[in-house]
Amino acid sequence: MNTKAQILVIDDDEVVGRSFDRVLSGKGYEVNIALSGEEALETMNDSDFDVVFTDIRMPGIDGLEVAERIKARCPWTPVVVITGYGTEENEARASVLGVSGFVRKPLVPEIIESVTLKALNENNVILHAEERSVDSEASEEVVINPVERSKARLFFRNVGLFFAAPFVALGYIIALPFVGFYMFAKLAYEAYKKSHPSV
Repeated sequence: MNTKAQILVIDDDEVVGRSFDRVLSGKGYEVNIALSGEEALETMNDSDFDVVFTDIRMPGIDGLEVAERIKARCPWTPVVVITGYGTEENEARASVLGVSGFVRKPLVPEIIESVTLKALNENNVILHAEERSVDSEASEEVVINPVERSKARLFFRNVGLFFAAPFVALGYIIALPFVGFYMFAKLAYEAYKKSHPSV
């Protein structure tokens, strides 16, 4: 069984994927690369990832929509946004989606490593809670097979997703009007400033 942390990098620029692979593979991570949002979502049907990095601007499904779909499907999976276009609108929308952070281009190895560690620590809090729950259910001292532990972990993740999904959807419903109001107010203010340059 592979015990390396599984990292998924989604970016249509192959150079970005290779940068993550070069930095993180040398630190003991296993890096998987998807060149589009569609490819990434298909990959996630068959694999479980500890951290997902996604670019914002890509052909087809953009990075924020990818993040939204991943968080709806796997709310426990940390998603970090890679961006060369860090606008306030993007950051506000990403915050509503619950992303773990941003990595801004150009990419620096130290930043890639530190953001990955931060996201993994966030994920480990959830995993340790799940493992304690699994261990507490064993009434006898039993050595748990790693494969069985992995299956149990996936089972509890799926149960958690089942119960969390309505709350995630409710969070979107509550938060999106505020994001929309913020964007509308900002546009109105900018239009006012253009029409009243002396202000």
